[in-house]
Amino acid sequence: MIEAHVQDQAWGHSESGVVLSTDRAIAADAEMLSAQLQAMRSRLFQPESRKALRKFTSGEAAKLIGVSDGYLRQLSIAGEGPQPETGPGGRRHYTLADINALRRHLADQGGAKARTYLPRRNAELGEHLQVIAVTNFKGGSGKTTTSTHLAQHLALSGFRVLAVDLDPQASMSALFGYQPELDLTGNDTLYGAIRYDDSRRPLRDIIRKTYFDGLDLVPGNLELQEFEHTTPHMLSARQSGADTGETLFFARVQAAFAEVADDYDVIVVDCPPQLGFLTLSALCAATSVLVTVHPQMLDVASMSQFLFMTADLLAVVREAGGALNFDFMRYLITRYEPNDGPQTQIAGFLRSLFGARVLTAPLVKSTAFSDAGLTKQTLYEVARENFTRSTYDRAMESLTAVNSEIEGLILKAWNRAG
Repeated sequence: MIEAHVQDQAWGHSESGVVLSTDRAIAADAEMLSAQLQAMRSRLFQPESRKALRKFTSGEAAKLIGVSDGYLRQLSIAGEGPQPETGPGGRRHYTLADINALRRHLADQGGAKARTYLPRRNAELGEHLQVIAVTNFKGGSGKTTTSTHLAQHLALSGFRVLAVDLDPQASMSALFGYQPELDLTGNDTLYGAIRYDDSRRPLRDIIRKTYFDGLDLVPGNLELQEFEHTTPHMLSARQSGADTGETLFFARVQAAFAEVADDYDVIVVDCPPQLGFLTLSALCAATSVLVTVHPQMLDVASMSQFLFMTADLLAVVREAGGALNFDFMRYLITRYEPNDGPQTQIAGFLRSLFGARVLTAPLVKSTAFSDAGLTKQTLYEVARENFTRSTYDRAMESLTAVNSEIEGLILKAWNRAG
């Protein structure tokens, strides 16, 4: 349960009664909130204040791998592959690392289904790194929920995934268990790999392992905002004729991703909710784009302005030599309420305009997402028994449909049947 501690003195006054300046009053609120969030994390994720992924039942593991539960039992009895943890009644449970080891074991046996068990890309066949930028001009469109669940879905499916939090508000990082102001000491975000000075670091040194086997993270925090401040100075220096020797801003994220391309199949980027240099750089690095859309008229109107501005700015980037060739660009309807008449009309309006560029499956609005978020978890991390089953099933059905459709687009970009 979330606890709130409210000071009895008026806002802007210290406990001693001294009137604080506005900046100090806000800083005091930030410190109090940070301390409470840290206390909550310590209670939720004992004993190390770090998140851990739950174990999966044999039925869940079999479904993830694509085999029957009976076949998984036979492998266990034969001593093939990693052995599950056995609980009361002989119930078997597997970690995600166990599941991935079983995938490798089955793929090593060859046969027609080998690639189904282990769907990683094959660079020798021309299957390029897939970089998916999840973006929108307006906050509250479900962008972070979409990108985090997509990254986790792909990891659960056996892909090697890098999640990149490019939003200074760091909501994706929070879902992965990080408290940015406490867990990051500086130069620990993507900014560290794309900055213009001698403090630049290799991206490989910034990447952090997560509790999801096969899923790594580049966390975010407020230092990302520095790129928005330093880039205009660099552009001004170039215009004045100074030879900075630096790569133009729009190619820097792409260059950083190229350093680690061999380690991953998919990179999922949670972009900031504004069209700045960070978002433009992510779009230039992307091979595919997802635009989240909340089906409300104000949000759709905002998206119209976002698309106009994006087109204009990307045209400038293209004229400057930037490569803009997306495998796919899709609009994803999020926070959708099927029984809401106006939302249904707007969803139909978008489909009539954009056709197949709107994903078939919408991401429904559900209390399951917000309930899981209370403990900084996603729907994939919380077991079904912790929810009203109909609520959980409805949300999971929607989530699976959306992410499976995106996974199919990735396989199509790799010229696989899907």
